[in-house]
Amino acid sequence: MCRRNFSARPSKCSENLLLRQNYYILVLNYGTFLKAGVNCDKKSLFLYVNCGNTAMKIKLLGKNLEELKKLVAEEGLPGFTAKQIAQWLYVKKVRSIEDMTNLSKAARARLSEKYEVGVTPYSGLQISSDGTKKYLFPVKCSHKRGLNPEVDEKELETGAIEAVMIPDDDRATLCVSSQSGCRMGCKFCMTGRQGFHGHMSAADIISQFIAVDESDRLTNAVFMGMGEPLDNYENVIRAIEILTADWGFAWSPKRITLSTIGVLPNLKRYLDECKCHLAVSLHDPFGPERLSVMPAQGAWPIQDVIDLIKQYDFTGQRRVSFEYTMFAGFNDSKAHADALIRMLKGLECRMNLIRFHKIPDFPYETSAPVIIENFKQRLNNCGLTTTVRASRGEDILAACGMLAGQHKKQE
Repeated sequence: MCRRNFSARPSKCSENLLLRQNYYILVLNYGTFLKAGVNCDKKSLFLYVNCGNTAMKIKLLGKNLEELKKLVAEEGLPGFTAKQIAQWLYVKKVRSIEDMTNLSKAARARLSEKYEVGVTPYSGLQISSDGTKKYLFPVKCSHKRGLNPEVDEKELETGAIEAVMIPDDDRATLCVSSQSGCRMGCKFCMTGRQGFHGHMSAADIISQFIAVDESDRLTNAVFMGMGEPLDNYENVIRAIEILTADWGFAWSPKRITLSTIGVLPNLKRYLDECKCHLAVSLHDPFGPERLSVMPAQGAWPIQDVIDLIKQYDFTGQRRVSFEYTMFAGFNDSKAHADALIRMLKGLECRMNLIRFHKIPDFPYETSAPVIIENFKQRLNNCGLTTTVRASRGEDILAACGMLAGQHKKQE
């Protein structure tokens, strides 16, 4: 048996592993292990590889039905097992493969060798005086784009993201995050101010829906948490697929709204491929002013964004709205209101005015209530349906623009 802990094994010993009949078979290279000071017999070395290396398990969460069908075929399981797994993941929302009780014990054991469900429990919870709840979730994020990118463990950033559950009478809306930090750099947003720390996987996005205490009574979702959803398009659209598919959560697309600054290439893809609602972070109709607080204006001018949106039909069930944070003396004048009316003329849309929630080192305050009310009335009087969004969770830093999370570079 082993007379030394296997933490001393060579870091590349996994290169000597082959998958055969669902067991890890070790291709022994005694010279390599002896040089590392490991003294063991063949049996104990095999048992370690077969049972001990749980860190490499693949998450089932985030996979769609086609991927699950391919997975069960590779594992030699019956084809109908894929739908069973999907139901356990997205309908019954189990936390462990062992809980998938209509799978045989042999099938569960076989799956458990390589896979795990992948739900991440929350590590922190704050509750506002208005009932809003802010959850903290640990994540490891990659800077590489796409679904399941190949990445070295040392390239990941370890940290935590935040999601917010907003109760409102018979509604429970989850505000979900899609990235750790954000690359857009909006100066009035805490997430944007902290920089970019990586793309969340589809598994980590969906995990937010399952891990919150209100999972079974969520009625709506808004992709308005940390990150720019269209900057992580593949993982976000996969999460939406899972939420709306009949084999997944089976939500109507009308229950989901995606908010974006206007990442033009992926915005067109979203409008072509998805039936969910759209919210656009507008905040200023004048290009130079918008650029001074929203650097992304330089890459994707708001007029170009609106020109694209006007090519689509929003007179049916899919809606488009615009978000407009009010800054005193900056973007709250009659000239700004009139420019918005001209800019959005002919587009079936709604305007949401947002009271600015003060953050450090930003020079502006929120507009006075009377200014916000007059601004709203001016837009409404000209046919632009406008409301003022109620602030929720400000006392726990859960309101719009206040999410920050925690971040640490992977050692």
